[in-house]
Amino acid sequence: MAQQPQQPGGQVDPYARTNVKYYALGVLTVVYAFNFIDRQLLSILQESIREELFLSDSQLGLLTGFAFAIFYVSFGIPIARWADKGNRRNIISMAIGLWSLMTALSGYAQNYIQLLFARIGVGVGEAGGSPPAHSIISDIFPVKSRATALAFYSTGVNFGILFGFLLGGWLNEYFGWRTAFLVVGVPGIIMAAVVRFTLAEPIRGLSENRTVQDAIPMIDVLKLLWSRNSFRHMTLGAALNAFAGYSTSNWTASFMIRSHEMTTGELGTWLALIMGAGGAVGVFLGGLFADRLAVKDKRWHMWLPALTGVICLPFMVFVYLVDDRYVALILSIVPGILFNVYLGNTLAITHGLVGLRMRALASAILFFVLNIIGLGMGPWLVGVLSDYLEPSLGVDSLRYAMLYLIPAAMTWSVVHLFLAARHLREDLANAPP
Repeated sequence: MAQQPQQPGGQVDPYARTNVKYYALGVLTVVYAFNFIDRQLLSILQESIREELFLSDSQLGLLTGFAFAIFYVSFGIPIARWADKGNRRNIISMAIGLWSLMTALSGYAQNYIQLLFARIGVGVGEAGGSPPAHSIISDIFPVKSRATALAFYSTGVNFGILFGFLLGGWLNEYFGWRTAFLVVGVPGIIMAAVVRFTLAEPIRGLSENRTVQDAIPMIDVLKLLWSRNSFRHMTLGAALNAFAGYSTSNWTASFMIRSHEMTTGELGTWLALIMGAGGAVGVFLGGLFADRLAVKDKRWHMWLPALTGVICLPFMVFVYLVDDRYVALILSIVPGILFNVYLGNTLAITHGLVGLRMRALASAILFFVLNIIGLGMGPWLVGVLSDYLEPSLGVDSLRYAMLYLIPAAMTWSVVHLFLAARHLREDLANAPP
């Protein structure tokens, strides 16, 4: 039997057993699902909130976009820096407790400002979720299976979307949007205790038998990433893909309610299956296939999300042009499955380009750009354009705002992902130890 990896002080590897590794991956994936349940819930509830609080599409776009994203990314980098030095498990536990509490408090909002501050609180809490989790996963899974593990973790996005749409849709229909926030927020506080008391902090560098360096100055991490052409193109490609994905997930419910007069219960079920279950299959298989194809050529980590982006494009156009609600939903299935194929692949490549004590920070830098452009600008610009078009197009203003912006963003994304692939092998070969 192989000797268990140990730190210089003789600490025994807490993840020596395979079942412990997969338990940790499962728990972290559930945490990520809670992250997106709390985030996605607002999308299915926003038409009811808009009517009660008399909000415009620009205000709704700000709630789901910049108001959330600016605090999410601003706190993400210092928290990631903390995670590269401190106990990542404890950071994740505190983060989920905070964002779940703020989600529950959203149900008590009596006006736009109160709801805005509650969403800011959710954003601050969620900033502490992913970068520490990415770093933990890369420490317990080896390079050959890292994209698969990170892709499995990334299915939390889609399971969160699934339960966010499903629970939010039916809870709103029967009990109202305030109850939906309360019901979804409270279980996350329990999950914070599960993380704190059942997960162990892994040994840094464990999966690669590498010696942990001293903490790396943030400016050095930024310089290293900026010097890699593959990272620059990959990050912009991922951000534009996220622009299309977040705009779709945040506005599709409102589009279907306004243009096709669907109820939130029925619609939530459809979107849960399409974007939730379908998206989980896509993001996991995207990482799994890329890992297998990358044995022969690492560029498949970029080629695969670029190709799936091309496949999405015609479906993303026609979904907004057809008149039948069910045809529109069926056309949404292909993008719903393929939207997030880029996630596991871009995370794995980002970690492959940097040193051990750079991983959480590198993830945060990737997510800073991804969320400013994707989560921040995407939903907000769709809302602004919808308000601009409303005087001439009426109820269909949202339909055409999505049609003009979302396919264009995905096309631009594909270009940068192909460009990233051109530089990938050279940049990985020059990665620091």
